[in-house]
Amino acid sequence: MENLKLIEEIAKRILKSKDISFDDAYYLMKIKGAEIYHLLAWANQIREKFKGKIINFCGIINAKSGKCSEDCAFCAQSIYHKTKIRVYPLMSVKEIVSEAKERIKQGAKRISIVTSGRKVNNEELKIICEAIRYIKDMGVFSCASLGLLDKEALLKLKEAGLNRYHHNLQTSEDFYPKICTTHSYEEKINTIKDAKEIGLSVCCGGIMGMGEKEEDQIKLAFLLKKLNVDAIPINFLHPIAGTRLEHLKLLTPLNCLKIIAIYRFILPDKEIIICGGRELNLRQLQNFMFVAGATGTIVGNYLTTKGRTPEADIELAEDMELYF
Repeated sequence: MENLKLIEEIAKRILKSKDISFDDAYYLMKIKGAEIYHLLAWANQIREKFKGKIINFCGIINAKSGKCSEDCAFCAQSIYHKTKIRVYPLMSVKEIVSEAKERIKQGAKRISIVTSGRKVNNEELKIICEAIRYIKDMGVFSCASLGLLDKEALLKLKEAGLNRYHHNLQTSEDFYPKICTTHSYEEKINTIKDAKEIGLSVCCGGIMGMGEKEEDQIKLAFLLKKLNVDAIPINFLHPIAGTRLEHLKLLTPLNCLKIIAIYRFILPDKEIIICGGRELNLRQLQNFMFVAGATGTIVGNYLTTKGRTPEADIELAEDMELYF
């Protein structure tokens, strides 16, 4: 009973627009068993107060795949890993636009162009900017994830009509050296700050279940709050054969839901988008991701792994009487 009262006390503070402390969040991370459902119920109230019942469906385009120079431990596209993925250079404008149309048919109202590699070069950037102009004319929200771009490149994207730039921090600064050594955490933060400075919306989150501690998950959430990003994608590790993390165990469904709920507690007024790995980690509890505080998800496939059918996700939102 004491835990339930404390969950309620912390939640009511957030509903009054007061901040949660690191100690509060760490306490919530220790909640187990049936008490997690009480945490979810409060997270749902917080989502409804600050974000309403609108669910956003995002569709991603893997516009350039494989041969990435970076050594991210989780990534199937890294040259440091031997994986069985499709490898191809940047798509043409026509191909990107065609993929965007397909995602819109699947129910996506937000389209994200994603490329492998440290960053796109100038010629690739021109192609992507042209594709963004076409996507803008389709009347959908546009996003791009193109690596460690400088302010000049980001400005070109904005001028082409880009709404949001996506760049994940992946984990806490403390744990990051165990995940990637070919670029620094500071470089990533600078890209995020530059995108915000020129007026782009920013999508930034991470991957849970890479061997990090609960403290790392909380530290990342508080850093995202400090950086004031607009949307937080939460991925759960999908261990891929050939990567350094291929043998890690999946998180349990309730643990995943607890993470989503605590991120909603820490970031009450932000978009929280559930992305890769949800099918494997949440399994039969995927429906609860919105109850736990999520405001969106990716429909269709991911970069190198399969997702659910778009029809299943649309049905999920409709059955829960959420709007999209």
